[in-house]
Amino acid sequence: MKEIRGNVIVGQSGGPTAVINSSLVGVYKTAKDRGAKIVYGMLHGIQGLLEDRVVDLSEHIKSDLDIELLKRTPSSYLGSCRFKLPEIHEDQEIYKKIFHILDDMEIEYFFYIGGNDSMDTIKKLSDYSILNGSRIRFMGVPKTIDNDLAATDHTPGYGSAAKYIGSITKEVIRDGLVYDQQNVTLIEIMGRNAGWLTGAAALAKCEDCEGPDMIFLPEIPFDIEEFMNKIAGLHKQKKSVVVAISEGIRVDDGRYVCELTDNVDYVDAFGHRQLTGAARYLASRIARETGCKTRAIEFSSLQRCASHMVSRVDITEAYQVGGAAVKAAFEGETGKMVILKRISDDPYICVTDIYDVHKVANIEKKVPREWINEAGDYVTEEFLNYLRPLIQAELTPIMTDGLPRHLYCKNNKNQ
Repeated sequence: MKEIRGNVIVGQSGGPTAVINSSLVGVYKTAKDRGAKIVYGMLHGIQGLLEDRVVDLSEHIKSDLDIELLKRTPSSYLGSCRFKLPEIHEDQEIYKKIFHILDDMEIEYFFYIGGNDSMDTIKKLSDYSILNGSRIRFMGVPKTIDNDLAATDHTPGYGSAAKYIGSITKEVIRDGLVYDQQNVTLIEIMGRNAGWLTGAAALAKCEDCEGPDMIFLPEIPFDIEEFMNKIAGLHKQKKSVVVAISEGIRVDDGRYVCELTDNVDYVDAFGHRQLTGAARYLASRIARETGCKTRAIEFSSLQRCASHMVSRVDITEAYQVGGAAVKAAFEGETGKMVILKRISDDPYICVTDIYDVHKVANIEKKVPREWINEAGDYVTEEFLNYLRPLIQAELTPIMTDGLPRHLYCKNNKNQ
């Protein structure tokens, strides 16, 4: 007979991934299997909780088919938010309101699936809980396609996004060879300050594809004049040139390349500016100065929602970190985040562990300089050896009438 425990609540925050709902399933199923009474879901994260917008997940996940559908459903099933909690000393009233809501719901375990900013939320809530003697346990469940969370070897969501980027880059390269004329294609890939995703374009380089000609990550200052010279040099050798760039590449003075032509007005609650347009700016400059045909392709949100190309390794690990968070919380842990620890590359073995969220929140993990070549225009084989195990195998979508079937939340007014 399983032990009867209190109620659980789980939320999703920040940008979604193709496998974030697999972590939600991991939390839900593990909590129910271990005796949780009710597993609630916050609609639109902590912001929705403040508005008393919650659902009983048992009314949404009613069968094994629902579980399998939800694992394969992209985006955040419960909806997301980018809501920044103030420091505890700045506004205790908002914390009192949150804990009043949680106490009314008889919550004993709180799980938040997200990235850096979400771990900041877990840190603040767990600190307030300890200061006020609350019984509630707070645990962070990692996710981000950006792969920039500290302490963990990698984050769920990254492997599937990298698999998509590598696959589509191969197809873009093939498409560039169609016409017998000089052309440059610039692929813009997500990555504000860390180039993990952009580096994944190098996966396209294999026996049936020469891969992109250059890759530029935000870890290295971007020299536009040097870039233009390299393009000219490449065109002396070949007609079709393909370059992958991060949306966050910056020139020496710190300005984003996308800011050189367009104003970037939108800033979220965490101070993050919306970045887009670097590829368009560079493509326009190449066309203007060389007369060459150019294209700018922004993968944009496609790289985080392509669940039809999900990595089986990634979706399995996403489920595992959800379950590991529940296990740790039920055993008394709080103020922690689940991490992935790689034991070996070949064969690939990775296990879960927990880590103090105070040492994770608001810290960005960047691509090591030694994983970028000396010229700063490509990644090294060490980078690819790290990445390749994360994209392996597939999980076939459940198809209906020729299209992938998803599970959607009818209570979420945005769906």
